[in-house]
Amino acid sequence: MGRTHKILFFFLTVLIVAGGGAMYWGNAEFKQPGPLATERIVVIERGASTTAIARDLNRAGVLTNSLVFRLAVRLSGAGKPLKAGEYAFPARISPESVLELLRSGRTVVRRVTFAEGLSTVEMLSQLARTPGLIGNVSISPGEGTLLPETYHFSYGDKRRDILRRMTNAMQDLVANLWNNRDEGLPLKSPGEALVLASIVEKETALAVERPRIAAVFINRLKKGMRLQSDPTVVYGLNDGKRPLGRKLLGADLKKPSPFNTYVINGLPPLPISNPGAAALEAVLRPAKSQEIYFVADGSGGHVFSKTLAEHNRNVAKWRKLNRANQ
Repeated sequence: MGRTHKILFFFLTVLIVAGGGAMYWGNAEFKQPGPLATERIVVIERGASTTAIARDLNRAGVLTNSLVFRLAVRLSGAGKPLKAGEYAFPARISPESVLELLRSGRTVVRRVTFAEGLSTVEMLSQLARTPGLIGNVSISPGEGTLLPETYHFSYGDKRRDILRRMTNAMQDLVANLWNNRDEGLPLKSPGEALVLASIVEKETALAVERPRIAAVFINRLKKGMRLQSDPTVVYGLNDGKRPLGRKLLGADLKKPSPFNTYVINGLPPLPISNPGAAALEAVLRPAKSQEIYFVADGSGGHVFSKTLAEHNRNVAKWRKLNRANQ
């Protein structure tokens, strides 16, 4: 072998050894635990390049060496894109696991919970304030059309899509419960059931009381009695747009309104809130009772009665207790 060939062979050998060493080092860097001391949430923006993603992960402390990560993305094959979204990177996660997570699309699951009995105005306001969602809601759904429950979503989902899910959920629930309702109810349509459920929802926060309060209103409707529900009076005064901010007055109970069940017969024309599943089920499967009155008991619940005389005694007790607590 001539001198020139020996020199060329030497350099080739050095390059091969150096290359093998680099590959060994890169593979070790790729698999070893990363620098994160605690879990870190990072948002990968839609359309971000591999270089931008690696840079952001490096700045967030998820990666130590962004070059190794970029090379791994390139060498691990086409057709396996990194997916945008909000990710929770656990402590000490390796670059290898980072790459697997970003390709899996297992983003952070967010949630928003709407309380039962909120008005549509209140629910839309909460939806507008929910972080992680994008876009505005250009329509105003009718009262009672949104099902209050917990909805899961991912960062960057649209508010209008959450609103559509809320509307569809309420439609499906009402249809299902209506088809399985008790016989003999004085309700002509699913819409009337929704109206009565919205009243029951506003009358009590105790789940155990809902079927019993529903029974009182069902019994009153059967007898042709007015419902005389205070929450309907409040809704007639403010359309559910804001809290009343004061106690109801005697004059309020006499004020004409299509929602004031002290002056109208039967049900109001529309719901006064967005009731939850329990209130809807209570209306369509009420308790079996002959009670037609109830009044607050001073401890967050109600006292029920079958006769006016008994009811008046319960009201007197409530007023005495209320005065004592003032």
